[in-house]
Amino acid sequence: MTAGIYIHIPFCKSRCSYCDFATDVYRDNNAVKRYVAALTNEISDFRFQIPNPEAEAKETANHRQPIFDYCFDTIYFGGGTPSLLTPKQLEKILDAIYKKFSFQENVEFTLEMNPATVSIEKLTDYRSLGVNRASFGVQTFDDHALRLLARGHDANDARQTFQLLREANFENISFDLIAGLPNQTLKNWEKNLNEALALKPEHLSLYLLEIHEGTPLAEQIKSKRQPNPDEDLAGEMYEMMLDLVSKSGFEQYEISNFAKPGFESRHNNKYWLCEPVLGFGCSAHSFNGKKTRWSNERDTGKYVSLIESNTKPIVETEDLTETQLSAEFAFLNLRLTQGLSLSDYESRFGKDLRVEYNEELENLRKLKLIKCTETHLFLTDKGRLYSNEVFSIFV
Repeated sequence: MTAGIYIHIPFCKSRCSYCDFATDVYRDNNAVKRYVAALTNEISDFRFQIPNPEAEAKETANHRQPIFDYCFDTIYFGGGTPSLLTPKQLEKILDAIYKKFSFQENVEFTLEMNPATVSIEKLTDYRSLGVNRASFGVQTFDDHALRLLARGHDANDARQTFQLLREANFENISFDLIAGLPNQTLKNWEKNLNEALALKPEHLSLYLLEIHEGTPLAEQIKSKRQPNPDEDLAGEMYEMMLDLVSKSGFEQYEISNFAKPGFESRHNNKYWLCEPVLGFGCSAHSFNGKKTRWSNERDTGKYVSLIESNTKPIVETEDLTETQLSAEFAFLNLRLTQGLSLSDYESRFGKDLRVEYNEELENLRKLKLIKCTETHLFLTDKGRLYSNEVFSIFV
C-alpha cells in the first residue's frame, strides 16, 4: 500500500468569512521563516512509529523498526495559502521530506494556490521543484461575493493566475467553486460554472456552502445581516452542476469532485479509501492505515513553540475501535461514485454490511438515497445531495 504526505501552511493574506481551518493572517516573512524551520524539524524528527510516549521510552538507537513502513506517492501542501511560500522555503521543506521518506516514481505533488499570490517566476520555480498539480482557490467569479467572503482577490486576478499557471506549464489544474453563497442566484451559479469550464481545467471541486460555528459568516447569518442558505436552491444548483460538468467531459468520482479522465486527485482518494497519510504542520492529522490516528496542535504559535522547545506537537492520539474503523470505511467509501465494495468491507471486517445495517439501508433505499447491487452499495444523485443523512446511520 502506498501512502501520502500532507503539509499544512497556515498563512493567508486575509481570513475568509466562511473559513474554519487553522489559518493565520500573513504579516511578515519572519513568522513564515520561523514556521518553516519548525516544520522541517518536525519532519526530520519523525521516528517512523506510532507516536506513543511509552513506546518511545523503550526505543533504542539500534531498534527503530518502522511501524509506518510505506512508500509514498503523493505530496499535498494545503492551508492556508501555501503559494505564499517562497521557492526557497518550499525547497527547504522538500529537502527534509526527501531525506526522510522513500517515494515511488510519478509522484502527484499538489500545491494549493490563491489568486494574486504568484508570479510566472515563482510558478516556474515551483515546477522545477516538482510541483505538478495546482489546486486553485477561486470560489466564485462574482466580485461582490468575493468581497463578502473577504477573499482578498477579484475575479480578474483568478483569470490571470490561471493563465500564468498554463504559461508555467501546469498541465493539471483544479478549480474550487462554492455554490449556495448568500444571495447567489441559479443564474449566477450557472455563469460561474460556465466561466470555470471555459478555462478548461483538468479538475473541479464544487462545494455547497457549509456554515461553521464561530466564523464571521455564521455570525452574519445569526444576526440576519446575511440570509440563511436556501436548501431547495442549493439542490437545484447541485443538479445544474451535474448536468453542465458532465456535458463538458468531466466525470464525477466523488460527491464534490469532478475530473477529466486520469486527473482524479490521488491524494484526496487516500482519505476516502482510508489509506495512510502522514500530516505535518499545525493542525495536521495523520492515519497509519490500520487503526491509529493522531493530530497536531492547532494554534500556529503554540505549534512552533512546542517544536522549538524540543516537544512533540502531537495533542491527540487515538486507536480506533473495530466499530469505528468499519463505520468510517463505509461512509468514506460511499463518497466515491465507484461506491462501497461489499466484498472489501466483509474481507476487512468479517461482517456483511447488508445484514449489519439491514433496516437502515432499507429505509434509505425507500427514500431513493442509495442503491445496492450484488457487489456494491452506491449513493444515488439524490443521496449525494443528502449524504449527511445517509452517513448518519454509521455514526
